[in-house]
Amino acid sequence: MIETNVSRHHDTFFQVLQSYYQLTKPRIIPLLLITTAGSMWIAAQGQVDPLLLLVTMIGGTLAAASAQTINCIYDRDIDYDMERTRHRPIPSGRVHPRDALIFAVALAFTSFSVLAVFANILAAMLAMSGIIFYVLIYTHMLKRHSTQNIVIGGAAGAIPALVGWAAVTGELSWTAWILFTIVFVWTPPHFWALALMIKDDYAKVGVPMLPVVAGAEPTVWQIWWYTLVTVGMTLLLTYPFHACGYVYTGIALWLGGIFIYKAWKLLQNPEEKSLARGLFLYSISYMMLLCLGMVIDRLPVTQEFIAFATTQLATFIHR
Repeated sequence: MIETNVSRHHDTFFQVLQSYYQLTKPRIIPLLLITTAGSMWIAAQGQVDPLLLLVTMIGGTLAAASAQTINCIYDRDIDYDMERTRHRPIPSGRVHPRDALIFAVALAFTSFSVLAVFANILAAMLAMSGIIFYVLIYTHMLKRHSTQNIVIGGAAGAIPALVGWAAVTGELSWTAWILFTIVFVWTPPHFWALALMIKDDYAKVGVPMLPVVAGAEPTVWQIWWYTLVTVGMTLLLTYPFHACGYVYTGIALWLGGIFIYKAWKLLQNPEEKSLARGLFLYSISYMMLLCLGMVIDRLPVTQEFIAFATTQLATFIHR
């Protein structure tokens, strides 16, 4: 039991809502949703049912919020010891762990119901598997016991891509698993860059993040290799899987080139926290813009323009 000198009292109902909202770590959720949307657009060949998109986003949001809330309950001891997290609702005393657990269960149940009724049972089951994996595998088994916590735990953050694909098609294809793998291998450079910035906090609470155990130099080498693999994986959607076209390929190459450049700069200066911060922030933009590229590439208007441009080019060449 963690004792704090912060009152649990809320002056207004809005403050209660705000505390429960903060439990869900809302800044993380949009990144999960954009991978879901990108996957749906590819699966639907750019013609996603608006209602299906809406309910899948809602179901995914609720599932992610449930997982993050349970994470806050489990990590309330170390959250209180870390400056970055001690003002969260549970360690600050604004929300009781029991109430947070009831909230998390309600979110999970609602997520499953929405996806099962309005999408399909596979999408609903995948969303639940994401919660279970994040809580049991990452939070309970790995986070405090292994330097590979982020690597293996990254699977939880990659599951929304599968949820999106399943919601559209009712099955999982090789392309869906490529989308899953892109997010999976992107997670280590994204999160290790953050860990480099706050490794003292992790060391203080005994969480064996790679920078804490191995040091900065081995960590940036791992970031470098995972960045190369990530960029390489993004191009598989163009060849050999032909799931995306020229527009996506151009965007993926442009974004990937910047990602590699930033990882290279950090490799040359492993102890420079400003470079780690720059890579961390860019990695967020990278994934969001990459998924936006998937959406743009699959839009009917984009396909029509590419077809027109290709025809005109072929006509010009054969004159």
